[in-house]
Amino acid sequence: MKLAIVLFNLGGPDCLEAVQPFLQNLFSDPAIISLPSFVRWPLARFIAARRAPLAKKIYEHLGGSSPILPETEEQARALEAALAQAGHQAKCFIAMRCWHPFTREAVKAVKAFAPERIVLLPLYPQYSTTTTQSSLVEWRKEAARQDLKVPQHEVCCYPFEEGFVAAIADLVTDALQYIKKEVSYRLLFSAHGLPKRVIERGDPYQWQVERTVAAVMARLKRPDLDWRIVIRAASARWNGLVRPLTPKCAARGRRTKA
Repeated sequence: MKLAIVLFNLGGPDCLEAVQPFLQNLFSDPAIISLPSFVRWPLARFIAARRAPLAKKIYEHLGGSSPILPETEEQARALEAALAQAGHQAKCFIAMRCWHPFTREAVKAVKAFAPERIVLLPLYPQYSTTTTQSSLVEWRKEAARQDLKVPQHEVCCYPFEEGFVAAIADLVTDALQYIKKEVSYRLLFSAHGLPKRVIERGDPYQWQVERTVAAVMARLKRPDLDWRIVIRAASARWNGLVRPLTPKCAARGRRTKA
């Protein structure tokens, strides 16, 4: 069977000039700001213009662009190789939500490939209406617009899938080899925050992140570890034991971050 696998992710700016339009695309998404378009679009332009200078400085530290596309391309090639070894004829395509390659570009490429079946694979381990659902809604819209009529299977999420949990735990275990006994450490599990209203509408992202962390800690079998879940958006909210990733939190002794 000729198989197309579509890898979904948020995307990121490929140069400093792309930072502001990337942010504008992000905040134009109705899954992020649920206001009428005549309000959402100018608001997105305003937010993007305000945040772009700081965001550019951050991307400068990353070499002037986001690493998300080249890393996703590496994942795509690795997945193709693994499937080929298992005897499958498969090709991966990348669909980013907020920057190139956009979903419309991925749909066009998949249609040209002419597969017999399509697997839609979000690279968001935890499901959220702002990420997974938004990407899949955009795919369905573009597939209909470009008349792509091929049987499709959607992968929802995998917050406590054994291989995913093991991969995180292995990374933490590797980092713990370098700790010093005389130093106090804190393990930070970093996640994106969501507006409180999104969580209150039933978005499962928060509890799925918490389940991921619980599964990782259970696999590590290190009850002595001091750990926290921290959120990376100051404007976001999270209930329970989650803390904002503030300078005070990050500076409280040396930390091991996952």
